[in-house]
Amino acid sequence: MIEQVLSQLRNDPEIAKNITYWHSIPAKPAEYRPFPAGLDNRIVQLLQKKGINQLYTHQALAFELVNQGRDIVVVTPTASGKTLCYNLPVLNHLLSNPESRALYLFPTKALAQDQVAELMEWGKELGECIRTYTYDGDTSGDARQAIRSAGNIVVTNPDMLHSGILPHHTKWMRLFENLTYIIIDELHTYRGVFGSHVANVIRRLLRICQFYGSHPLFICASATVANPGEHSQRLTGRQVTVVDQNGAPQGPKDVIIYNPPVINQSLGIRKSALLETQRLAAQFIRAQVPTIVFTRGRVELEVLVSYLRRAFQRLGDLTEKIRGYRGGYLPQQRRAIERELREGKVLGVVSTNALELGVDIGSLQAVVINGYPGTIASFWQQVGRAGRKHELAAAVLVGNSSPLNQYIVNHPDFIMGRGAERALIDPNNLYILLSHLKCAAFELPFKVGELFGDVDVQEYLDFLVEQEVLRLVEGRYYWMSEDYPAADISLRSASTDNFAIIDTTDGASQVIGEIDRFSAPMLIHEGAIYMHEGRQYHVDKLDWERQKAYTRQVKVDYYTDANLDVNLRVLSVTETQPQTHVTCSWGEVLVAAKTYLYKKIRFYTHENIGWGPISLPEQEMHTTAFWFAQQFTVEPAVPTEVIQNALSGVAHLILNTAPLELMCEPGDLGVVAQVKSPFTELPTIYVYEKYPGGVGYAKQLYDIRWTILQRAYQLLEACPCSEGCPSCVGPQIEMGYTAKKYARQFLEEALKHGSQGQA
Repeated sequence: MIEQVLSQLRNDPEIAKNITYWHSIPAKPAEYRPFPAGLDNRIVQLLQKKGINQLYTHQALAFELVNQGRDIVVVTPTASGKTLCYNLPVLNHLLSNPESRALYLFPTKALAQDQVAELMEWGKELGECIRTYTYDGDTSGDARQAIRSAGNIVVTNPDMLHSGILPHHTKWMRLFENLTYIIIDELHTYRGVFGSHVANVIRRLLRICQFYGSHPLFICASATVANPGEHSQRLTGRQVTVVDQNGAPQGPKDVIIYNPPVINQSLGIRKSALLETQRLAAQFIRAQVPTIVFTRGRVELEVLVSYLRRAFQRLGDLTEKIRGYRGGYLPQQRRAIERELREGKVLGVVSTNALELGVDIGSLQAVVINGYPGTIASFWQQVGRAGRKHELAAAVLVGNSSPLNQYIVNHPDFIMGRGAERALIDPNNLYILLSHLKCAAFELPFKVGELFGDVDVQEYLDFLVEQEVLRLVEGRYYWMSEDYPAADISLRSASTDNFAIIDTTDGASQVIGEIDRFSAPMLIHEGAIYMHEGRQYHVDKLDWERQKAYTRQVKVDYYTDANLDVNLRVLSVTETQPQTHVTCSWGEVLVAAKTYLYKKIRFYTHENIGWGPISLPEQEMHTTAFWFAQQFTVEPAVPTEVIQNALSGVAHLILNTAPLELMCEPGDLGVVAQVKSPFTELPTIYVYEKYPGGVGYAKQLYDIRWTILQRAYQLLEACPCSEGCPSCVGPQIEMGYTAKKYARQFLEEALKHGSQGQA
C-alpha cells in the first residue's frame, strides 16, 4: 500500500535526511453544473450511460461560451476532463450539421491516436455518421482521398498542417469550406521557435479559410501557464476567453523533493540521480503501487528499465510488469503499452515526456521524476499523472547535479509557491515571418495591401520581389519558383539554411533530423555525440559544403561539449536602464562563433575523459541579447584571468537559472562574459538568444533582470561545494579555486546596486 511506502520514506534515516521538501496537498471536492440547455439529448444520454450525470463547472462554461460564438482557452490541470471541453461542442454541432468539419491539432502522434480512438467510440455510440480520421505521415495514400472528402473530424499535427495540408488546400476544399472549429490541445507546448512558427501556420490556415468563406472558432486547451489569454491571442490572432476555474475533484497527494547525497564535498559530486530514482521507484513497485517514472532521455530510460527489472529478477511476474515508453517505439508497441496501463497489467512504466501529455493511461498512484523536467508546467503535468481516481497519491522529484536542479531542490517554494512560467513566442521574427510569407504566397497570391494576420507585410513582399522569389502582376504577388517552400522549412528552427543529419547505422541512409547552420559546429562536428529522441549518434563525417552529417547509433557513457570562441558585437540598444554602478540593457547583437575543440564529458560525474580538435568556419548570427555591465571592485593584485573566471561563473549560473523564468531550455540561450567589454568598457555579461532574430527571451530577461540575478545568487549560496563545482560556477579544474568567491562578490555588488536603483 502507498501509505506504507510513504511511512518508510519518512522513517528511513538514509532517505529522510535527503528529503528537502514534503508537502501534503489536501483533497478537493468536485464542483458541478447541470447539462447546458443547448446540449443534444443524444449526447446527454450517452454521458449518463458513461456514469456522467452532470458536468464539471469548467466543462459547462466552455460549452456555453463556444455556443455563444466565443474563442476560448481552457487552462486546468491534468485529468480534469479538458477533452470534453472541446469534444462536446464539436459533436453537438456535428449532430445537427453533418456537413460541418473540425480540425484537431495535437503536438504528438500518441496524443492524436488516443483522441481519435475516443472520438470514434463517440461516433459509434451516437449511431451517427461522425467520421474521424488521423492525417499524419503514417497515413496511407489510399486513405488520404477519403479523409479529404469525408472526414468530419481531421486529427493532425502542426507539421502535417504546414507541409501536407495547407500547400494542397485545393484538395481539401470540403474541409475548408465547412470548417467550424479548430481545436488546439496542449497549447503550452507551442512556445519559443516552434510556437512562433505555429502562429504563422495558423495565419496561413485562417487566410485559406477566408478564401473558402469559413470562419472557424478556436477551442484551445492547456496545462497551467502564466499567460494563457495573451499566449492564445498571439498564437491564433484572436481575442480568447480564458476558462481557468477547475471544477474537477482532486485526491490527496504528497509531493516530495529528494536531493541525492554528496559523495565528494570539495567537488560537489552527488550520488547518481538515476540510481536514487531506481531505488525510490522500486519501493513503490515492490508494494504493488502502480508507478510511472519520468526521465528526459532515451539512454536514462533504458537504463532505468534495466535497473528496475534487475531489482525484481527473483520475482519473474513482477519483472514482466515493468515497461518502457518513448517516441522511438513502434506505434503498435506504444498502443499496447497504453492499453496494458489502462487495464492495470503494467505496474511500473518508465517514460520520457511522451506520457506527460494527456494520453489516457488509466490510474497510477505514484510518480517518480528523474530530474526537474525543465518547466513548472511540465512538472505539474507529470505530477498530475498520479491520483486520477481520487485515492492518495505521491509524487517524488529526484534532483540531479545540474545547477537548475540544485536550485529547485534547495528552493522548493519556487515550484510549490508560484504559478507556471509565461509562454513566449514572436510570430513576427523576421526570419520566421519571411519563411511563412513564401509558403502563404505559394498557397494563394497576396493582394497589394493585404495583411498577414494583423501584420502589414507590404515591405516584406516587395523585398521578396527584389529577391526574385515573388513577382508583382496587376496588384497581386505570385510565387515564381517551381519549388515547394514548405518542404524546406522546419517548424523547429528559425533558419532555413539547415544541415541534414543522416543515420548510416546498419548500412542505411535515413535522414533523422536537421539543424541550423549556426548550431552545426557545436552539435554535429566530427566526433560529436548527437542526441536525437534520446538516442546517441556518433558523427563520423560532416560534409560542410553539402550540409550533411553522417552518423551511426552508439551506446556510450559520455556526451560531447564543444568549446566555443564567441565574439559578440552590439548593433543597437533597444532599451537601457543606467544606474550609478550597474547598467542593464537589451538590443540587437551580432554573434560570431568558432569552435576549436570538444570535450568528452562522462554522464552524472561530469568528468572530462578526453578531447578532440574541431576545424570549421566561423559562423555569424544576428540576434537579440540582454546584458548588464557593472563596476567591479577587486584588489589590484587580482589577475585578469581570475576576474574572467568569476564572470564566466556568473554567466554559467545565469544560463542555468534563466530557464526557471523563461519556459525555455538552457540550450536556447548563450552567454559571453567580458572583463572589459568594447561596448560598455566595463565587466559585462551578455545573454543572447541562439535563434536568428530572437523570439522574445532577451526582452523578458531584461524585464526580470533582478529576479534572474537573485536566482543565480541563491543557487551559488545553496551549493555545498567550497570553491566551485559543476552545480554552481562550473568545474573547479577549469574555473580555478577563487571563481566562486569572486562570483559571489560580483553578484552581491550587482544586487546591492540594483536594489538601490529600484528603491
